[in-house]
Amino acid sequence: MVRGFALGVTAHGIGTARAFQVSPTMGAFAGLAMGLAALFNALTLPWLMQGLLALLSAV
Repeated sequence: MVRGFALGVTAHGIGTARAFQVSPTMGAFAGLAMGLAALFNALTLPWLMQGLLALLSAV
């Protein structure tokens, strides 16, 4: 489970495909991690970019 989660977060599609070759459980956790990473990025990056732009405009 841990190896699948790590592959999904770091290697995305290729890592998830490789995880499914190793075992279905590993592949499932890789897919879950890939989806959660995408959701996290979609929710946090707009706020981070606003903060970064505000910081750069103040300089």
